[in-house]
Amino acid sequence: MRDIMGMMGKVKEMQAKMEKMQAEIAAIEVDGTSGGGLVTVRLDGKGTLKSLKIDPSLFKEDDVEILEDLVVAAHKDAKDKAEALQAEKTRELTAGLPIPPGMKLPF
Repeated sequence: MRDIMGMMGKVKEMQAKMEKMQAEIAAIEVDGTSGGGLVTVRLDGKGTLKSLKIDPSLFKEDDVEILEDLVVAAHKDAKDKAEALQAEKTRELTAGLPIPPGMKLPF
């Protein structure tokens, strides 16, 4: 019975750490760029677009498709960075736990 109580305590501790980590991840902001810095987007840790900056030199009628592609690329860059930070924080939190490879946390 003592083992179960100890395990329950560890589960509650892990849950508190996960909640704290989720709050930290939500507060993270990352920038993604494309076109050599001509387009920059800022996302929060959940992937929500917070800001978009476009170099004025891109505002030409013929460059609309290029601009659209650069915005998509900058968004992907920022989202990849946010996901990498989230994965790193999750690895730090779950270090030493027997979690199967490829299992995504938080659930």
